[in-house]
Amino acid sequence: MMLQQYTKEFRQNLKIAMPVMLGYLGHVFVGLMDNVFVGRLDPLNLAAVSLANSSIFFIMSFGIGFSYAITPLVSEAVGANKHSRLKKVLYNGILLHFILGILMVILSFGIPKVLYLAHQPPEVIGLAVPYIRIVGISLLFVMMFQSLKQFSDGLSLTTYPMIASLITNVVNIVLSYAMVFGKLGFPAMGIYGAAYGALIARFLSVLSLWFFLRYISGTKEYLINLGRSLTAKPIIKKILYLGIPSGFQGIFEMGIFSASVWLAGTLGAIQQAANQIALQTASMTFMVFVGFGVAATVRVGNQKGRRDFMEMKRIATSIFLQTFLFELFFTVTIIALRYQLPYIYLSDDYANPQKIAEAEAIYHLAVKLLIIVGIFQISDGFQVVFQGALRGLQDVIYPFFITLFAYWLIGFTVSYYLSKIYGVTGIWLGLLTGLTTAAVLLFFRFRYMAKKLVW
Repeated sequence: MMLQQYTKEFRQNLKIAMPVMLGYLGHVFVGLMDNVFVGRLDPLNLAAVSLANSSIFFIMSFGIGFSYAITPLVSEAVGANKHSRLKKVLYNGILLHFILGILMVILSFGIPKVLYLAHQPPEVIGLAVPYIRIVGISLLFVMMFQSLKQFSDGLSLTTYPMIASLITNVVNIVLSYAMVFGKLGFPAMGIYGAAYGALIARFLSVLSLWFFLRYISGTKEYLINLGRSLTAKPIIKKILYLGIPSGFQGIFEMGIFSASVWLAGTLGAIQQAANQIALQTASMTFMVFVGFGVAATVRVGNQKGRRDFMEMKRIATSIFLQTFLFELFFTVTIIALRYQLPYIYLSDDYANPQKIAEAEAIYHLAVKLLIIVGIFQISDGFQVVFQGALRGLQDVIYPFFITLFAYWLIGFTVSYYLSKIYGVTGIWLGLLTGLTTAAVLLFFRFRYMAKKLVW
């Protein structure tokens, strides 16, 4: 019976988390398909896309983390029954996300200079630079979508962002395939076809989610008559207070994985390609954990608004338990399928023996990395949901320092040191160390906050 008090919440947790999972998994699947398309060209093109996307995502991770500020403000207002506050949160959120989106586009155009300073392979950079310039423009649309998505998530309306994402993801895959290989009347543009596909799809994602929230979801009242009269300095300050530390948490967390690509790049194209296979596999499961993290933010935020902290603790524990069950499943599955998963990204029918030999080397290295990817599912899942729960409490300063310490002072240092000894395998051992450190420290932070509020 004691366990049942937690398991009975599983359905509601999934109701919120599942659409988020599917939406994010759709984005990851698009990335996977782009890698599959590009991987059919040759390993050099795969390495270029890996480097370009990881570099852009380093910037985008701040923006996505910043957008998480919207969700707890909305969920708290709903829990406290302050619906008049919601429209102001939406307007000021859109305004700040638009400004940040413009800054992110400008910043993305400086990435090529950083790549040369980071001593990445020149042949890889040459292919990556035009790709970065095309996809960099799409960061504005990413931020506009995120402002609407996080508002919708805070209302527990996670289905509409999911539908908008899935529709645009289908468009993205079709366009990428057509423009990479020259199908459906498009010219063959190689990896740059994948870049244009992403740009168009991200623009459509904003239009489709706005349509759903404006005409279908019943949230029309919040989206009409948006204007300067809704500008509220206290809300802007609150979004900045929550968003800036959360944005840096995103950089610390996602940045360490982007840094792993850069480190792998210094080891050569083969090690970088194997690293991308491991990273792509980990990204698929990570998005499931992100769904539970959003559920933790929304449900903890609701209880914070109601000031029912005993119920908050019980619901949070149910999310942690449910996450653990998924972690165990992914750990077993990835390790069991480690010999099959690399074939998704590699072809055995390249045109010359050199490319066949490169593919074989990538395969054997990726098999080793997937063992580590399987093991750190436990730490990866927990650190995400603990961050989500703390975000629901609007506690962002301590997690900021925890993630800085765990991912960079511990994780990156270990990755860098071990990469000199064990190559790309050492990089992933460092990632495992960083994630585990973060999970432990974030758990103790939430435990402290929960006890403080309950007492």
